Amino acid sequence: MADSAGIQQGSPAIGAAGLVPAAPGAGGTEGSGAAGGSARIAVKKAQLRSSPRPKKLEKLGVYSSCKAEGACKCNGWKSQNPPPTPPRTDQQSSAVNLQEPCRSCSHTLGDHVTHLENVSEEEMNRLLGIVLDVEYLYTCVHKEEDADTKQVYFSLFKLLRKSILQMGKPMLEAQESPPFEKPSIEQGVNNFVQYKFSHLPSKERQTIMELAKMFLNQINYWQLETPSQRRQRVPNDDAAGYKANYTRWLCYCNVPQFCDSLPRYETTQIFGRTLLRSVFTVMRKQLLEQARQEKDKLPPEKRTLILTHFPKFLSMLEEEVYSHSSPIWSQDFLAGAAGGQIPIHTVISAPPVARQLYYSTSPVSVDPSTCGSVSPARKTASVLEPNPVGEKRKPSEPLPHEENKRPRVVGDIPMDLISEVMATITDPAAIPETSLLSAHSARDEAARLEERRGVIEFHVIGNSLNQKPNKRILMWLVGLQNVFSHQLPRMPKEYITRLVFDPKHKTLSLIKDGRVIGGICFRMFPSQGFTEIVFCAVTSNEQVKGYGTHLMNHLKEYHIKHEILNFLTYADEYAIGYFKKQGFSKDIKVPKAKYVGYIKDYEGATLMGCELNPSIPYTEFSVIIKKQKEIIKKLIERKQAQIRKVYPGLSCFKEGVRQIPIESIPGIHLKTMSERLKSRYYTTRKLFMADMQRIFTNCREYNPPESEYYKCANLLEKFFYTKIKETGLIEK
Repeated sequence: MADSAGIQQGSPAIGAAGLVPAAPGAGGTEGSGAAGGSARIAVKKAQLRSSPRPKKLEKLGVYSSCKAEGACKCNGWKSQNPPPTPPRTDQQSSAVNLQEPCRSCSHTLGDHVTHLENVSEEEMNRLLGIVLDVEYLYTCVHKEEDADTKQVYFSLFKLLRKSILQMGKPMLEAQESPPFEKPSIEQGVNNFVQYKFSHLPSKERQTIMELAKMFLNQINYWQLETPSQRRQRVPNDDAAGYKANYTRWLCYCNVPQFCDSLPRYETTQIFGRTLLRSVFTVMRKQLLEQARQEKDKLPPEKRTLILTHFPKFLSMLEEEVYSHSSPIWSQDFLAGAAGGQIPIHTVISAPPVARQLYYSTSPVSVDPSTCGSVSPARKTASVLEPNPVGEKRKPSEPLPHEENKRPRVVGDIPMDLISEVMATITDPAAIPETSLLSAHSARDEAARLEERRGVIEFHVIGNSLNQKPNKRILMWLVGLQNVFSHQLPRMPKEYITRLVFDPKHKTLSLIKDGRVIGGICFRMFPSQGFTEIVFCAVTSNEQVKGYGTHLMNHLKEYHIKHEILNFLTYADEYAIGYFKKQGFSKDIKVPKAKYVGYIKDYEGATLMGCELNPSIPYTEFSVIIKKQKEIIKKLIERKQAQIRKVYPGLSCFKEGVRQIPIESIPGIHLKTMSERLKSRYYTTRKLFMADMQRIFTNCREYNPPESEYYKCANLLEKFFYTKIKETGLIEK
């Protein structure tokens, strides 16, 4: 039904409390305060942008690092004679003196703004807009009482502050970016209208469209309750999942309404059924109650629509929102020209879940993997994104009480040190910029970034004998046939066509600019526990961009969701290298009896297999590994700095002292083992012996064989093992 697709947003139909945006830090939902706050910010920006250029330089200097010679570390100019109270905007301000020294570093204001001398007026006005957003968020941080909301405001404050320092555009960089779930709320409501009301006459259908527009508009202006408020109201609900969506909503929908330096999205376009389920019951109740209270204020043409038709519309939609089998939330639901359902599966509804690192036990702040926002300190819980058919991946992380019971054996690195290193790794200001052409970048990194920006898309598609063909799907299938035919010249074109259009086969297609540039054709054998990969190719002019690796990673994620954990394929001599890089080997884990007679046999090709690990997020795996390497590198650097510490020589012997206790010599005490002994770390003899052996090994590692230290290490090692044998800890 053409007129049921693409519902457009309109103005709010009901002027109820809770239906308009509240300004950050306002602590309420009244529309007048929210609109007034937004208007005040806009007026201030207009006034500042119309100021003389010296006044603009003074304002930007407060947020600009010092450029004076001598590597000054001051990151913002501060007046030595600040006004006792903020000057009124209607009063004539004093002239700006670029030679006025900074209260922090004593360098002049001019030294803080030399980088702005040749900047255009347009760019300077853009930076000034960010400055006012920074100041507004700073106020929000201090006024906000809710801890979760305060943390988000503070993280956004730091992000904007950094963008001024670097003269860049504030981007909410994260492992996840909008949309966070597909289908979106907007698409789900469109599907609902198509599913339930496509048979109605045009006039009645138009009424339903009005109701759908009204409902979507209310969601876009709905003020979410804080996670703490929700915990009090619904204590047994998914607290971590709601907190993640609340943080995302603040960063992408709520705060950008007032801080226009940040990109803004509509709630209904980036969130899906998960968020809708968490607000629908309360929202429905408040909407209907508000409508009943204000029925006399409603215009006559709206009264029947809101009081009669809207409650029924909400009741029908509520059934579909909370139903586990509703088709409107399935990726398979695609409205065709005749109103039929077309078999199309969108694989990537959002960048896959980034799982928690095993050693993190500190409180969460603003996490990029859960809110797609700004620099976090640490993470404690992962958020499981719904898959294309509405199922959920089960968490592999331990429960908090299980984590506490587990003995800490992994290197015995103090948690405060780990937290400090994690903060360094995740802080954008501390992470060096890396090029995609760097030797350290992953093969799929460029493809993953293109996917986040919407340059490429991934879809699992297939032909169907039961549904009316969809033109878009058919065009993609023809495109896949052409890609496979050109890239696999040894395969007969008729054979490729037969398999690509065979309803038993599916193809993970890679779409760029609306056309197919690659794909993986496969057939699933759920009863046998494996999938056969038939064709795999990327068009020649799009190769060496990481698309092949990213394609395979998406296919792995798709099969994990469908609980098929083995791939089999026959690879020719040119494809063996590619499949090895993707984790395939000639060591086949599937029993021969499971695949003989099922998989197609190719002469001159090598059978290769790959076993999937369901706890690995393959599309984000390289990111996780890279971060782990960075953490380990930082820990090693800190340890080396401690090891290489040189203590000053002893001067007491020159003063006549003949003897001192050996443990009083700086740096000679076995400190680590002493602390472990006191904390009862050595629960087994292997742990104790391993630490002692490390002492002997390190001594021989860092000293030449002819040195006294090397010889003493050998003597002490011999003495140690003699004593160990005497006590019966090891066999003689």
